[in-house]
Amino acid sequence: MNTELFSLAGQTAIITGGACGLGKAMSEAFVSAGANLLIADLNKTGAEEICDQLSGKGPDVKSKCVDISSEKSVGEMVDFALRHFGKIDILVNNAAIAGGEPAPEKLEKELWDKIMAVDLTGTFLCSKAVGTHMIKQRHGKIINMASISGLVVQRLNGKHNPAYSVAKAGVIMLTKVLAGEWAKYNINVNAIAPTWFDTQMGMAKKTPEQQVEMIRDIPMGRIGKPEDLVGTAMYLASNASNFITGHTVLIDGGYTVW
Repeated sequence: MNTELFSLAGQTAIITGGACGLGKAMSEAFVSAGANLLIADLNKTGAEEICDQLSGKGPDVKSKCVDISSEKSVGEMVDFALRHFGKIDILVNNAAIAGGEPAPEKLEKELWDKIMAVDLTGTFLCSKAVGTHMIKQRHGKIINMASISGLVVQRLNGKHNPAYSVAKAGVIMLTKVLAGEWAKYNINVNAIAPTWFDTQMGMAKKTPEQQVEMIRDIPMGRIGKPEDLVGTAMYLASNASNFITGHTVLIDGGYTVW
């Protein structure tokens, strides 16, 4: 087997939300696989700290503060990447917000709009800006971070996050649309849909009782760890997945088999 298929050496990647959680884990993995990397995050300090940690490991690593809900900010991120690296081969749309939503009848439009602006529109804006460059270079890999909440109603304590779920369902359909539109340019667009993961966002304010409920719904009997996801992200970013596009890979420990 040609293990070079999984190498990211010489590739340039952008990971949004790359300063913590799954984004941080992917940033570390991509650099270890040889990719030059732009860590893009609204948390400027956090992105700089991860950048400092990864610098000196071989690949070129930079950080950039970005608000993915702002087309202007996204444009500045892409311009920065192109000025510094000269190209963008891989985009991971990982940045998102979630949690704390009331029942649909109590959900305020302001919160709905905020979640849609980041989780769905932000994914579109980044894909559009980077995709425009990838079309010109006639190749690229885009990986969108969806969620099993975009496929099933994921409940906890009898509640679920309606806006987040709808936004992530939109990400899954956006993945298919972009994959179909951009396949002729040799651009692969796929998504990853994780279940509960042991990250700051995933476990924020979760009580011990809630954690028991979360694990109960996962046949494999545990919450996901960041290292459970990074292999799939590296696969979708590498040449090993060159004939795969428009798909959503579920990393859910069997959650959706019920």
